[in-house]
Amino acid sequence: MTPAKPQSRSGRAASSLISQLLYLVALILQELSRLALRAMHKTSGVNSSEPAVKAEISDSDFTAQVVASLGPKTDERLRCVMTALMRHAHDLVREVQVTTDELFAAVDMVNWAGRMSNDRRNETQLLCDVLGIESLVDAVTWAQSDGGGGTTPSAVLGPFWRSDAPLRANGSSISFNPRADAQPVFVHGKIMGEGGLGLADATVDVWQASTNGLYEQQDAHQVEHNLRGIFKTDDEGNYSLYCIRPTPYPVPDDGPAGKLLQLLDRNKLRPAHIHFMVRARGYKTLVTQVFDQECSHLGNDSVFAVKNDLALRFKERRGDAQAGLELEFDVKLAKE
Repeated sequence: MTPAKPQSRSGRAASSLISQLLYLVALILQELSRLALRAMHKTSGVNSSEPAVKAEISDSDFTAQVVASLGPKTDERLRCVMTALMRHAHDLVREVQVTTDELFAAVDMVNWAGRMSNDRRNETQLLCDVLGIESLVDAVTWAQSDGGGGTTPSAVLGPFWRSDAPLRANGSSISFNPRADAQPVFVHGKIMGEGGLGLADATVDVWQASTNGLYEQQDAHQVEHNLRGIFKTDDEGNYSLYCIRPTPYPVPDDGPAGKLLQLLDRNKLRPAHIHFMVRARGYKTLVTQVFDQECSHLGNDSVFAVKNDLALRFKERRGDAQAGLELEFDVKLAKE
C-alpha cells in the first residue's frame, strides 16, 4: 500500500474537522442506540422490538434531501465523509426509532465530556477510546503509513498526553516521588529510519500512570510532570531513561466515559502500558504504547489498543543501583 501523502494546511484543517465530527456523531449514535433499545424493551404491552408507530419521515427521500443540501464549495473529502455519516445516522434513527428525550440524553453526555476536557485531560477522546473508534482509526492510519515497510505499530494517544512535557537528559529518570510499590525500570532503545539506520536528534516523548492508576494531572500527591518527559536521541539514534514498571488501571469513572462503560456492563481496566510519541525530521510521527507481556489484562483492554508486537517483556537488570528491571524498545519510523 502506498504511504499517504503529507496533507496541505487546508487538508489538515478539513481532516481535523472530519475527525471532530466523526467523534461527536459516533458518541451520540452509540448512546442513542443504547437508550432507544432500552426504552423499547420497557414499552408496556409491546413484545416486539418494532415500535407501534413509525415516524412519517422514514423514507430515503428525506435523507437524500439532507445530503443534497451540501453546497458546491464543500471540501470533497468532507463531502464524502459527511454523506456517509448522514446516511448511516439516519438509518440508525429509523431502525430504533430514536425519541427526542433520547437525543437530548446523548447530547447531554457529549456536553458533559466537553466541560471536562482541557489541556490536561481529553474526556471526549476517552469516550472515543472506550467505543473503539480511536483504535479503529489508528489501525486505518497505520496501514496507510506503513506501506508494508515493517514499521513499529501505532496505538491510541489516550486522554492524558500533555504538550508541555519537559526535555530531559538521556539516561535520566521521569520518576520523582514513586510510591512504595513502584518497580524502577531502565528503558532503552534505538529510533531507526530507512534501512534500519539510527536517527540522530529524534524526540522520544514518554508518559505513564503511577502504580495507583493515576497520571500526575489526576493526582495532587504527584509532582508536576511526574512520570513524563521528552528525550533526544544521540548521534546513533539511541535513547534511554528510567521510569517504573506499569500496572493496570481503570478508566476514570468520574466522567461520561466511565459512566458509559458502567451502563454497557463493560470491563473498565486498561492493561499495564507506557505511552510513547516519537518524532524525527523527514519521518511520520509515531504514537504508540508498550504493554507488559506478563499483564493478565492484555486480552480485555477497555480501549482495544493492544497489539501483539507491542507486548514486550520486562527483563531482570543486574549491576544497576537505580533499577532491577529493563525494557528494550526499538522503533522504526515511516518516511513522510
